[in-house]
Amino acid sequence: MKRILLLFGVLSLMAIQASAQRGGSPGDYKTAIGVRVNPWIIGFTAKHFIQGPHAIEGIVSHYFGSGDRDVTNVTLTGLYEYTWNVFGKSEWNMYAGGGAHVGFWRDRYYDNNGRKEYDTEANVGLDGIFGVEYTFKKIPLNLSGDIKPFFNFNGGHDFIGEQLLGVSARYTF
Repeated sequence: MKRILLLFGVLSLMAIQASAQRGGSPGDYKTAIGVRVNPWIIGFTAKHFIQGPHAIEGIVSHYFGSGDRDVTNVTLTGLYEYTWNVFGKSEWNMYAGGGAHVGFWRDRYYDNNGRKEYDTEANVGLDGIFGVEYTFKKIPLNLSGDIKPFFNFNGGHDFIGEQLLGVSARYTF
């Protein structure tokens, strides 16, 4: 985890340096809404540029659970992101930022006697995000891939493995 946070910090500093030299122009859209997925999670995402390269993103995600445990999780995440142009083309952008989340989960499992048990809890934590996006010029579509490490202050479940990577497709306007 320390290595991931160190890598995130170094990449963020490099991004700020590169952006300062390029002027930090964001993509050709103001707002985008869509889905963020990976094999275990599906979520709805909305990203809005508030001024220049500064954007806010909201994600509502649902974890499906796996194996013999029936875990249901809903997480609400709010992020601030700084976006900058890469490759000298306005279609390609990178972004980095941070924010916070609150999650609610319910775990159904069987105890040693075969009885069904339930556990419900909420968690709160901090998030980081670093990603790359491509915005199509001829159609209103934005595709992105990101790494989103986070830390829970409380809560019995650690979803770092499931929520760490994501791919998003958004309608832009």
